[in-house]
Amino acid sequence: MNKDNIKNAKNFDELLDIKYGKIGAEKGDEFEEKAQYFVISEMLKQARKEANMTQEQLANKVGTKKSYISRLENGKCDIQLSTLYRIFEFGLGKRINLMFG
Repeated sequence: MNKDNIKNAKNFDELLDIKYGKIGAEKGDEFEEKAQYFVISEMLKQARKEANMTQEQLANKVGTKKSYISRLENGKCDIQLSTLYRIFEFGLGKRINLMFG
């Protein structure tokens, strides 16, 4: 990575491309995947706190373990779409809208 390239980046997306690679390239795809897990984990954590629930209460409500909720909130494990829906919609009373681009 060339420091001059970073200094000449015109916007944040260009900076990400320089530092982590473009989407479609292995390194860029890897970064994007980790970023998406981070976003989901932060949304889950925030929604749970807004619902005034502990990780254990949420886990009991959706039929899983507290350790699983903790790993999700820390971006340490994958999640199936059906589980994501169950946690947000049934466990937290939130609607999920997905957008593919």
